[in-house]
Amino acid sequence: MAEVIGRFSAHTFALLRIIAGLMFAMHGTQKLFGYPPMPAGMGGPLPPLMKVAGGIELVCGLLIAIGLFTGIAAFIACGEMAAAYFMGHASHGGFWPLENKGELAVLYCFLWLFVAAHGAGIWSIDNAMRHRTVVTTA
Repeated sequence: MAEVIGRFSAHTFALLRIIAGLMFAMHGTQKLFGYPPMPAGMGGPLPPLMKVAGGIELVCGLLIAIGLFTGIAAFIACGEMAAAYFMGHASHGGFWPLENKGELAVLYCFLWLFVAAHGAGIWSIDNAMRHRTVVTTA
């Protein structure tokens, strides 16, 4: 089965990077522009720190999605998600992510850490600017 799935690993990673980057950017548009709308009970003006978080999510999410400065953007996004977890979730509802509703922050944190270490891969501006072929392992 590895022969079938393994040959598409670069493509599936690129799809993961693009879709996750766009989803992350949507968290930023939600905080900054109110679209998509916030869940019920979470409306109203945001504190300045949440606006900064929204800016990081929007910019880094779009950079990751298009694959431009991907390693730096993913590393910044990883740090933002770690801070979001410890400041916004763990401090208000226990340490465990399922208790404090922080599982998405933890998941994004480690996803962006992996992307920062791995690089953008195929279908990215970073790869096109380097004019080189991506090496994938089987």
